[in-house]
Parts: sequence; structure tokens; C-alpha cells
Amino acid sequence: MIYQRTIAKKVSTLGVGIHSGQQIRLTLKPAPADFGIQFRRIDLPGAPLVAADARNVGVTENNTTLGEGSNIIGTVEHLLSTFYGLGINNVLCELDGPEVPIMDGSCASFVFLLKETGIADLNKSKKFLVVLRPVKVELDDKWAVIEPNEKLIIDSTIIFPHPKIKTQRKVFEFSCESFIKEISRARTFGLLKDVDALKRKGLIKGGGFDNAVVLDDFNVLNAGGLRFKDEFVRHKILDTIGDIALLGHEIAGKITTYKSGHKLHNLLCRKLLETKSAYEIVNISSLQEKTLKAFELPRAITVSF
Repeated sequence: MIYQRTIAKKVSTLGVGIHSGQQIRLTLKPAPADFGIQFRRIDLPGAPLVAADARNVGVTENNTTLGEGSNIIGTVEHLLSTFYGLGINNVLCELDGPEVPIMDGSCASFVFLLKETGIADLNKSKKFLVVLRPVKVELDDKWAVIEPNEKLIIDSTIIFPHPKIKTQRKVFEFSCESFIKEISRARTFGLLKDVDALKRKGLIKGGGFDNAVVLDDFNVLNAGGLRFKDEFVRHKILDTIGDIALLGHEIAGKITTYKSGHKLHNLLCRKLLETKSAYEIVNISSLQEKTLKAFELPRAITVSF
């Protein structure tokens, strides 16, 4: 039996929003079975809850934003990726600002936080989204497809005209343990030459060397260098996991992306949800043992730098 999970107790953290530049407090609270992941802006009086649902996504430029009007929650992808990576299904996320803190630009800080807080099983089994037939979306020269598979696999290819990135491809077979070891520490990245243009758009006001990998025309500028030789494609997989978490269930399927991004991920999620014959939501009794085994938590959750 694999049960739905929440966190063992309330926990808070403070960090900067990478786009707003604001100091924002994020408080995570335990939630009952079938609550899902929901967000609340406590700085907006009377602001309704916003569910982590692909159909609630608005802006997808340089982040994934939920909600509309003034009640928006930006940069949700890293936190959602962490929840998915640890098999956590039910949490109330409260913020006193417009976006989730960026922390170090990866999931590592959130993994540490949840390790200390503890993860609790709920008295209700999980359901899984099983892909039945392929669904594909295209956006300019980018594309993504999700197709049947007995467990979640992400095959990601990125291409950047930079000597430290070039073409990178990684095939990642999901498990909670492999997520923690191979994906959670990969940071977001950006090019120094793009900074001014992004700031003119009102983005990355809080960006810096402590929360992103920054590159000039030739090299990585961060003093500590990269955490992985292919940290760039690993972070794209991290983002993919966070964005497909908005489907609301753990997934049995293979996702292949070429030049992936938040908009492409959201288009794929929406098209899958609209194509009712392409998936089904099943009880765990319908799944193979190897599918279920992927969501076993390791005995010790460790993230080291």
C-alpha cells in the first residue's frame, strides 16, 4: 500500500523572490487526504485558495505562475518539483508575497526543510495517472510528447549556443531516491548578457550568484562552479517534474522534451487533460510493483554539496 503523504508539522522559511526581489515568507502546513497542493496569499485580504492545477497556470515566462489578477503565485515549479520528488500530495502553502522564494535556485533547500519537518502518511491510498496513448505538443522548433510507460521517465534534450552548455541530453528514470541524488541540487541558470533585458521586463530583480548559475559568453561565473557537469539539463528535468506535478497525480508515462520550457510543459499538461482517452486515473491495485517502488522514500534523506 502506498498512502497519500503530507508533512508532519508546520514549517516556515524566508527567502527572496527571484523575479520580484521581495523578501517572502513561505509557510507550509499539513493538509488532509485529497486536499492536494494549494496556495494562499496571506498578504491579500480575502484571497481565495489557488490549487496547483495545470489549468490554473497563467504566466509561463521564466517561471510557472498560478492564479490571475492580483492573486498570483509565481515561481511554483521548484517547490512543486520537491513535493513530487518526495511523494507529498497534500500541503497548504501560505505566502506573504507574490512568488515562492527561490532559495538557492534548486530544490535542495526545500528537501532539507522537509527532511527536518518530517513526512507523514495519511490513511488513504494514492491514485496514479496512467498514460494510455501518446500526446504531443509543438511550439516553434520545440516539442514535447508523453506516452505510455510503466513508470515515469523523462528524456530531455536542450540546445544552447554557449560553449559550456551546447547540446545536453539526459534520460532520467524517476524514483524518490534518484530525484534527491541526481536532480534536486541542479540550479536554475541564465546568461549575463540577458540580465538587462529581463530586468526591463520586471524579471529577475532578486537574481544573483547565490540562487542561479550565471554564465558570461564563455564561462560559468559562480565561484564554486557547477554541481554537475550537465547541471543545465538536470535543472530542465527538475522544472519538468515541477510543471507536470500540476497534473495532480504521480504519473506512469514517459515524457520526451526537445528544448523544453514552462510554456511547453503547460501546453502538454493541458492537452493531455483535454484528451480524455489518453489517460486514466487508477488505484494502486492496478499498478505494477516497479511503478510503486519508485515512490518509496529512502531510509535517510540526504542532500550534500
